[in-house]
This record gives sequence, C-alpha cells and structure tokens, in this order.
Amino acid sequence: MGVSAEHRAVLRRSLTLRWLRWWLVALLVAVGAYVLGQWQWGKYEDRAARADRVERHYEAAPVPVEQVLDDAPVSQDREWTRVEASGRYAGDDLVVRNRPRDGDYGYEVLSRLVLADGRSLVVDRGWIPFAEGGATVAPDIPPAPEGEVNVLGWVRLGEPSFERDMPPGQVASINLPEVSEAWDEPVLGGYIVRDTGAGVREGAGSPLALDRPSTGTGPHLAYAIQWWLVIPAGFAVVWFAARREEREARGEPRARPAKVRIWDEEDA
Repeated sequence: MGVSAEHRAVLRRSLTLRWLRWWLVALLVAVGAYVLGQWQWGKYEDRAARADRVERHYEAAPVPVEQVLDDAPVSQDREWTRVEASGRYAGDDLVVRNRPRDGDYGYEVLSRLVLADGRSLVVDRGWIPFAEGGATVAPDIPPAPEGEVNVLGWVRLGEPSFERDMPPGQVASINLPEVSEAWDEPVLGGYIVRDTGAGVREGAGSPLALDRPSTGTGPHLAYAIQWWLVIPAGFAVVWFAARREEREARGEPRARPAKVRIWDEEDA
C-alpha cells in the first residue's frame, strides 16, 4: 500500500527547519524518558531480587552462623539466610535511634554475642519504644539473657554510616565499623536479626520482634512502563501537530464534534 498524498505533504512539512526543531525536542524527551524508565526498572529489579531472597530464606531451616558469616562483609546473596548461633552475651548493649515498627518510632537493641571461638556477632534483639521524655531521654534497655544462649535469626548486611555524632550507647545506623568502634571489639561482617518466634525467649519485657520484611516490589515497574510510553507519545504529538498545520494550510476546517441537544437525544 502506497503512502497517501496527505501523508507525503505532512512528511514534507515535518522536515522543514521549524518542525525539525520540534523533532529534536521529541528526541530529547525520548532520551530522558528512556533513562528514567531504565532507572525505575533498576529499582524494580532490586526490589524483586530482595523479595526473592526473603522468600527463599525466611522460613528455611537454620544453618550454623559460621557457615555464612566471617570477618569479611557478607555478600548480598546471603542476606536473609536463617542461621543459629551459640554463645554468651557480653553486655554493653547499643541502641539504634529512630527505627520504625508498626508505624511507631523507637530504638533497636544491639547486643554483642561472643561465639565459642571468641569472635563477636552483632545481634539485633528487637525494638523498644522511646522513653516518656522522647528520643532525648536514654531508654531502659531490657538486659540480655545471662549464660549460654542459642540464638536463631536472619543475616543482614551492615548499613551505611550516617556520619553523625551520637550520645554514648547509641548509633545512628547499624554500621558495623561504627558498632565495632563503640564496643572496641572486631565484629563479624554481617549482623543477625533475632527470631523471637523460636529458640530461647528472653521473657517479659524483652525487645519486641521487628516487622516482617516486605516482599512487595512497589510501583517501579509501572513507572518504568509509563516513562517508556512517553517515547512514542512525544513523536506522535509532533506528527499530529504537523498534520493539523498542513490541513489548515490547505484550508480544511478543523473537525469539531457535533453538538447534541438534549431534546434531540429525547427524540431519538
């Protein structure tokens, strides 16, 4: 099927200098939309990979922590591995400030578990609320159990540093080098979130379990598709604008929808 005379006329008009500028604008918009779509796609892939790790590991049988953690930073593919560790808590707990749980903010309690080989493991024992005076008042930290304990939990990667000066006994994030410095002891290259649903319970008044990790991927896939749909839409807008100008140059009237009167609808 050949190209119609109208399409050839629109094509000639759209290749003039004035319209080539608009095509360039559409091209720049397309490049920007592609980059933003790729950015959202990357965020979707990260969320999907995290959800897959959680679903594979969260309910799995625990393995000895020594099989997963050593002195080097743990790899991301081992995150959320369910592990068990035996040792003794060494005291000198730390709290991580401004941590959410079920919509409220408080602290997470970090304790140092000394394993049989003498190495130190950071254990996130759970969440406690702010004191009555708020975040400026030091909280009462439930003491860790004494004696030999068996801890079940999930491996987590260390967090980035916020580079903030914190009061004694507090850290701004679970940044393992900062935790190690606060304790003046080397720690393993990952920490564990204690599983409060199994193993030895700490009793009444112990820190509360953290929220179960989300496996949702968020709106990023939809956002990526929306940005990519902008690419053809930009070129289509330029083409139809050029076609409308060509039709007006030939004296063709603009097509307007016919008005339907109420009484005409009633008579139909």
